[in-house]
Amino acid sequence: MINPSAPGWIDKFFIEHKFSEESIAKSDKIFYNKVRKTGFIYGHIVTISTQNQIQIVDWFKSEISKIALLNTLFELFCLTKNSLDSNEFIKQSVAFYNEMNPQGFNLFHKILPTNNPSITLEKIIDERVQTNENSISKNFTHLVTNALLFIDVLAFQSFLIHGMIPEKYLKKVEENVINVLALALQVKSNKSQHDDLLIKLFESSIRYSKFSKVTIQNLEQIELNFFTTELEKKYIIDIAGMALWSDGVIENNEAYFLYKLAEIVMIPEDFVSKSIQDTNNFILQHKKEIPYFNHSNPVKHFYDHTTQSVVTLITRNKNRLIKEILQSKELMVLLAYSTRRDLNEKEKKKVKKQLLDICKTIPSLTIFLLPGGSLLLPILIKFIPTLLPSAFNENLND
Repeated sequence: MINPSAPGWIDKFFIEHKFSEESIAKSDKIFYNKVRKTGFIYGHIVTISTQNQIQIVDWFKSEISKIALLNTLFELFCLTKNSLDSNEFIKQSVAFYNEMNPQGFNLFHKILPTNNPSITLEKIIDERVQTNENSISKNFTHLVTNALLFIDVLAFQSFLIHGMIPEKYLKKVEENVINVLALALQVKSNKSQHDDLLIKLFESSIRYSKFSKVTIQNLEQIELNFFTTELEKKYIIDIAGMALWSDGVIENNEAYFLYKLAEIVMIPEDFVSKSIQDTNNFILQHKKEIPYFNHSNPVKHFYDHTTQSVVTLITRNKNRLIKEILQSKELMVLLAYSTRRDLNEKEKKKVKKQLLDICKTIPSLTIFLLPGGSLLLPILIKFIPTLLPSAFNENLND
């Protein structure tokens, strides 16, 4: 089984998932429809489009995004280059992302190439799926995901065709997407609480541009002639349709906006009708899971998901964590006491210090060492006793 948080996951992905001519999309239309069904377009991925199903139920959003991005880029490579060569794909992807980091934009931390191209790509993708939020939000909130990852796919297609990314391509695409999104929310008849969350979602995902203080009044003010490929045009319509969604009802002025947008970018009207239907079906089916629609109690939503994320992280590293804890008799005793009474301040400091020392030795748990990570320690402390063997309670005996 693939672990997207452990080194070597790209090589393992290609070992476990053999692609064939029959499994690859034969046109941009088929490719786009396939990607849309996964939720990748909407910034909420519900499945990975591989022949052998990948179970993603207990994965973090960043892990799902990493596999989905890799898989989508590879399928586009196969379609564009008519090749199933994973080694060439990895080589092209590394070259693409190296060019994707223009001067003046801190897209990634500087990643030095290694002798293993797939490991280099793993590091790049890990950086790419993160958002501009702080470290704790990036790793633990269900609200924050990188909603603009499909722009990577659009740029990669251009790179594969031209051997380079056209100047200012990324900035222009990002600006136009945000402007269309903002304008769609302006014309929306029924404003909802999720609109602000949707803006924050995209705001945390932008890399090359900033939200303009100048309010766009109409579609004619947006450089829509910049969109020339089928994938670009369909994406901009789907993004607008997602912003306009409101309980399955689309008003006349909203429908007019989408059809006008399609007319300008020269996309058939039947695609707009299908887009409205597919977007509605997707949101209705997954609404309870989509974070920007869960606005009723955002604090509870954050806490519940944070708790589950920490539990998942601990469970994955259970064996090594127990081994480290068992080596410290004092920590064992204090953890045992914590299940029966509140620790005093001196005891809490000892537990915190020793747990942080243990986290340093387990790469996956270094999240607790990041700014704000100590706030999650109470969840870690509360959960650990349930992992330890029954003999653990003997530490309570004086």
